Amino acid sequence: MPNNPIQVSLDAQGVARLTIDRKEALNALNQSVLEALASELHTLGTNPALRLLYIQGAGDRAFVAGADITEMQSLSAKQAHAFSRQGLETLARLEQLPVPVIALVDGFCLGGGFELALACDWIIATEAAVFAHPEVGLGIIPGFGGTQRLPRRIGPAAALDLIMTGRRVKAEEALRLGIAQHLTCRDALEETVAQFSQWILRNAPNASHAAKAAVYQGADLPQDRALQLEASLFGACFAGEEQPEGMCASLEKRKPNFAD
Repeated sequence: MPNNPIQVSLDAQGVARLTIDRKEALNALNQSVLEALASELHTLGTNPALRLLYIQGAGDRAFVAGADITEMQSLSAKQAHAFSRQGLETLARLEQLPVPVIALVDGFCLGGGFELALACDWIIATEAAVFAHPEVGLGIIPGFGGTQRLPRRIGPAAALDLIMTGRRVKAEEALRLGIAQHLTCRDALEETVAQFSQWILRNAPNASHAAKAAVYQGADLPQDRALQLEASLFGACFAGEEQPEGMCASLEKRKPNFAD
């Protein structure tokens, strides 16, 4: 394993790529990987230049093929609980980033890798993507948030279908179920990434943050309170510099120039 199993790049436009690099283990998550991932996410989360984050796995076989069974095999119940907590806290840090976070899934996306992808805002999958929660076949259940995030994405019945059978879902079914939001061929993945980057970067950064906050924070509120949250965030948009620039640009039929 490389000294740091998490590789991060950040370009001049604020687009970051975070790569989990354990090709010899199909990028499986262990305690060391989770520690490195948490550290890198903290660094990214405190960088004001960050506009967009892509998560991917190294190599062409797997996004992440799960949590590392060789490490989990000998855990006690207490140690397993601590490992689950570590995974939950790390993925919560990912989910709480204010910028759009997109999983690029090419190859196996299993168990803990599936949970990592579900903690992203949406998933772009190649035709080679395969999703599954195989944990029940190992005598355990998902422990990094899968039993909670998957039902919220595709509904309880569909989630239980996958979790209790452990069956593998290919890319087209994943798209149909709502696991993945976009499907592309492997050769066109970078072109798809470039298109999404263009769409996101042309919009107002703070408004994008507010939209993400409204969706996630409102999801766990009663509808009347969620609508109040939306109104509050909507009003706050008018207190900054993005709203006058965006609306003036629209009226003047030009592209807006949003300050960083």
